[in-house]
Amino acid sequence: MSDFKTMQAKDLQKASAQQRVVKVGVQIVTYLFLFTMALIVIFPFYWMIISSLKEMGEYRQSIPTLFPKVLDFANYAEVFTNEDLLLGQLFFNTLLVGVISTALSLVITVISAFAFARLEFKGKNALFAALLATMMIPGELFTITNYQTVSSFGWKETYTVLIVPFLVSVFYIYLLRQNFMQIPNELYLAAKVDGTSDIKYLWKVMIPLALPTIISITILKMMGSWNSYMWPRLVANDDAHRLITNGLRTAFTNAEGVTDIPVQMAAVAVVSFPLFLVFIFLRKYIMKGVSRSGIKG
Repeated sequence: MSDFKTMQAKDLQKASAQQRVVKVGVQIVTYLFLFTMALIVIFPFYWMIISSLKEMGEYRQSIPTLFPKVLDFANYAEVFTNEDLLLGQLFFNTLLVGVISTALSLVITVISAFAFARLEFKGKNALFAALLATMMIPGELFTITNYQTVSSFGWKETYTVLIVPFLVSVFYIYLLRQNFMQIPNELYLAAKVDGTSDIKYLWKVMIPLALPTIISITILKMMGSWNSYMWPRLVANDDAHRLITNGLRTAFTNAEGVTDIPVQMAAVAVVSFPLFLVFIFLRKYIMKGVSRSGIKG
């Protein structure tokens, strides 16, 4: 009997050791995969930084170097002194369009999400389903029709054409609506019994409770406006209304068509720095807002 118990104990120890080995192996594979993915994501940013610190001759070598032989910080000075770039004007245009479009889009998103989450009207579910269906259509398919529309309105080469066409985001409405749905409906019914208006209830109750999601939407919308490239280049690429992404594309090309890539990369680093700071200091709001919106209570 004692021999049987001894053998059973050894078998349990062996099985436990095998489980630990498997667990450690799985963890090693998982961390190796995550490390590889992190390198893939980080490498473009690393390449941007080291390219911005290279001299033009070193950058054009047939064999690229993974670290500059000589750190050339003059590329960053060139970004602020280049007469073709007009960095101040580009920053102003981008900030103006970003702030106005984000503010107006936020108002539309909050009101729409509240209507779909709490108000009752005929065809609400069908209308919301139709809105969600538009998310299945690639945005590029609307480019031609949007271009024809704004051209007929005479909006080309104005701030209006950079702001109005993209004020409504179905994804943001859906995201905030899901967050609003988590707020108990009993609060809304109690507020209505007390005579509270819908706008007051939205402002006093729902917006404070959904603040992380609203902050996330604000950040993502601002970043989208900051990084917008194709549409601004198509409809407002003049000097007075050009955004920063379009300005960086052609500012460092000489008459022979040769682009000074190191200086261009320095400009990209300068432009990306504000977004990097926003992400570093507000990333917890983005993660918290998205995670809270993914569960229906």
